[in-house]
Amino acid sequence: MAARKSATRKVAEPPKCDPCKGTGEVPRAVRVGRKQRFVGQQSGICLACFGSGEATD
Repeated sequence: MAARKSATRKVAEPPKCDPCKGTGEVPRAVRVGRKQRFVGQQSGICLACFGSGEATD
């Protein structure tokens, strides 16, 4: 008689971070000049999850 295989456990994936939607990066505004004109956006690290993309408890 063959031994039974144990059931595999399903590992629940951690919830995604809301501000960055799981990417770990958020857009940051770039302002230049004395009048602080908006010239574009650059990528910045998400401070809510510190770039991991997983929501903290």
